[in-house]
Amino acid sequence: MNIVIVGCGKVGMVITQQLSSEDHNITLVDEDSEAIASVTSHYDAMGVVGNGVSYQTLVEAGIAECDLFIAVTDSDEKNLLACLIAGRAGRCKTIARVRNPIYSKEIEFLKNEFNLAMVINPEDAAAMEISRVFLFPSAFKIDTFSGGRMELFHFHVMEGMPICDRSLMVLREDILKGIIVCTIRRGKDVIIPKGNFSFAADDDVSIAATRKDALAFFRKLGEVKGRVKNAMIVGGGTMSYYLAERLLRSGIETTIIEQDYKRCEELSEGLPSARIIHGDGTNRDILDQEEIGSFQGFAALTGLDEENILLSLYAGKHSSAKVVTKIGRLNFGSVIDALNLDTIINPQKITADHIVKFARTMNADPSNDVESLYKLEDGNAEAIEFRIKEESAVTGVKLKDLKLRKDTLVCSIFRKGKNIIPTGQDELAVGDSVIIVMAGGHIASIKEILE
Repeated sequence: MNIVIVGCGKVGMVITQQLSSEDHNITLVDEDSEAIASVTSHYDAMGVVGNGVSYQTLVEAGIAECDLFIAVTDSDEKNLLACLIAGRAGRCKTIARVRNPIYSKEIEFLKNEFNLAMVINPEDAAAMEISRVFLFPSAFKIDTFSGGRMELFHFHVMEGMPICDRSLMVLREDILKGIIVCTIRRGKDVIIPKGNFSFAADDDVSIAATRKDALAFFRKLGEVKGRVKNAMIVGGGTMSYYLAERLLRSGIETTIIEQDYKRCEELSEGLPSARIIHGDGTNRDILDQEEIGSFQGFAALTGLDEENILLSLYAGKHSSAKVVTKIGRLNFGSVIDALNLDTIINPQKITADHIVKFARTMNADPSNDVESLYKLEDGNAEAIEFRIKEESAVTGVKLKDLKLRKDTLVCSIFRKGKNIIPTGQDELAVGDSVIIVMAGGHIASIKEILE
């Protein structure tokens, strides 16, 4: 596909990174020539220096042959205008990044009036992910499928857990009943496990299960934690606003610490049920004064990664809270992993995942739809949900008889309102929503799971 991306900030860079790995022709547009050079020197993409809302600039970028146009500058209004011009100048699908809470209740209107294929809000999407782990703190990350009827729970294996040094085959009829183990990250390796695989301390594991079965599983591990009752957020930016809004709707008492007094006034007006503290959240005295140890949830959401890491380490040491850390840069992954942070949130990566899913849908086989897509284990694996629309080589055949590609796993089948944890005797059928996990590749069709 021919893709034009307007905006070469962090979001534009991550989107380029992921889409260029899928063999798309990408052209970047930005007024900052150094930003263009920085991205194009690392990834397979062309660059055009110019204003993304200029018709002539977009013509130079190839808008006439463009299939997908993505506007992710720092300005919502510029993104919307760029998409409007692109949609009229070419025949492309358009995606706009829109972050301002003012527009959050007007998304459908904007999509209709600007003829947008998608509106993406990185901060709101990140806030949704954080709220999930605050509502289910036994996991450090939760991905949802089938409208929330099936979920992928990620957790860390601790020394002494009853699954340590035991194989899937042995555990399947007891501890693993009702769930399927999808991926394991062990050091730098990503494993799609078979029956003889044994867990070890420090493994990062993802399991596919319903909420009910996941609760039963974590109860057997001795790791069941109820939803948090209160949460402290340090940093009063847009993401904090969206998160507080979600937490308050869920009945979770929420405190925000923000050092800009004018922003505190805005937060107080927009979130009258929240407790807003004017002060420097990186000041240890303020954290202690606000009794950080009494909070069950803690989110470090300032604009600086270093501050967020230090805050999270302090919260982890002085409280038993579920701790979430916002990290904007992921090119120090090994260093961050060594810090043993609990839940890490990267809004740019979340945005890229949404856009990659949409791009994959545009390339999808007409026999199926791509319903959901998540990059797992730093992009080394994927979880994809397909809705099967017509008969094909994968339907009507027992799973044990399908010749699946290496490191490919059928995790779940949702059929007629019922979740099925598949065995070798199950078959795929038209109308099913099917979750596939695979490592070392990407697919746009359910039929591509076959060798």
